[in-house]
Amino acid sequence: MITAGIAVAAPVVLDKTKTIEKAVGIIHEAAGKGVNLLVFPETFIPAYPAWAWRLRPGGDFGLCEELHARLFDNSVDLQGDDLDPLRAAAAEHAMTIVMGMNEREGRFSRGTLYNAFVIIGPDGSILNHHRKLMPTNPERTVHGMGDARGLKVVDTPCGRLGGLICWENFMPLARYGLYAQGVEVYVAPTYDQGDGWVGSMQHIAREGRCWVLSAGTLLRGSDFPADFPGKTKLFPDEDEWVNPAGSVVVAPGGEIVAGPHFREEGILTCDLDPSRSAHAKRSLDVAGHYARPDLFELEIDRDPQEPFEWD
Repeated sequence: MITAGIAVAAPVVLDKTKTIEKAVGIIHEAAGKGVNLLVFPETFIPAYPAWAWRLRPGGDFGLCEELHARLFDNSVDLQGDDLDPLRAAAAEHAMTIVMGMNEREGRFSRGTLYNAFVIIGPDGSILNHHRKLMPTNPERTVHGMGDARGLKVVDTPCGRLGGLICWENFMPLARYGLYAQGVEVYVAPTYDQGDGWVGSMQHIAREGRCWVLSAGTLLRGSDFPADFPGKTKLFPDEDEWVNPAGSVVVAPGGEIVAGPHFREEGILTCDLDPSRSAHAKRSLDVAGHYARPDLFELEIDRDPQEPFEWD
């Protein structure tokens, strides 16, 4: 049995350093609650680019450029030491952490941004790095397309852990790629929320017979600082819930066991047994006895590019 937690918190918008400092504080708080696995929302560092849904790519070109520059300068370079404070906090508390981020390409073009997450193990090592395969609608004006190098499940003290970002979870073959690797705890950092999204998380828990932890984005108008470019046009109402989070935990089979948690910062916690995933597959194992490999085959191209190296 482990205690899983979802960080329901707003970032310090467009400030990488302060957002990471806030995340470290949340990790310490979660450790005090006995949390073994902590999941942060989609692109928590340094904020989900919600403005992409409110800008006109042509008519607002200048503002798009200014916002992109601010986001780029505050995005994470995994070839540097940006995540060292998080890695140290994970090791201090022997905690597994899933952190969503805007990632700046640090090795090849050095100009592309990606919607990504990393899994940090309880010794502070990077266990997996996943880039969102397909940016959703206007996100394509912000992020590049990811590849399948991170489309994998890793062994952790919290069970076999893997996940997809937001609308990636609507890609059946990507989901199946995780099911086929025996995912027990499935994380879904997201900007989506509401009844439809919760229903999708329940479907994944039923389909994959896995635990599902959906970490929703929390953003208010007041979270955008006074010097945010175009604030009076894009986020004029300080009291507006730009996104109310809606984080939720679903057990194998589809039962909601925690949340949905809306409109309040905090840590949503739940005790869970990863082995329950295997037990739930007695009647339905979509990658096992229900798979029909004589009829269907899935091949994942993990990309022949040089893999990332971690210290």
